[in-house]
Amino acid sequence: MAFTQELQVILFKPQGSIDLEGGKALSEQMAGVVPQAYQLWVIDLAEVNFMDSSGLVPLVKGLKAARQSGCRLVLCNVQAPVRLILELTQLDTVFEIFHTYQDIFTNVKDNSLMLAD
Repeated sequence: MAFTQELQVILFKPQGSIDLEGGKALSEQMAGVVPQAYQLWVIDLAEVNFMDSSGLVPLVKGLKAARQSGCRLVLCNVQAPVRLILELTQLDTVFEIFHTYQDIFTNVKDNSLMLAD
């Protein structure tokens, strides 16, 4: 798993499965980032082909941590098996989900990338 930090965008790119082990790795990656207000945290799920219920925990915790720090967390490139889990748990209505990484920036006006109070 790798992540990069550029400007105010933090990009997480988990790979394989987000299960108990993969979820723990994602949690550790997110915990290693010092949140700053108005950062955009992007979890790119392009290379994730499986997620179980234990994999949902780091996503929800990450969303909570981001919101508490004044950051915004979004998901992109969600594959069909992962999207199904998000839909079954109704978390697809909680997370902002974009088709591609580029869509995050092209479909949203720059000023709306900041959190509303």
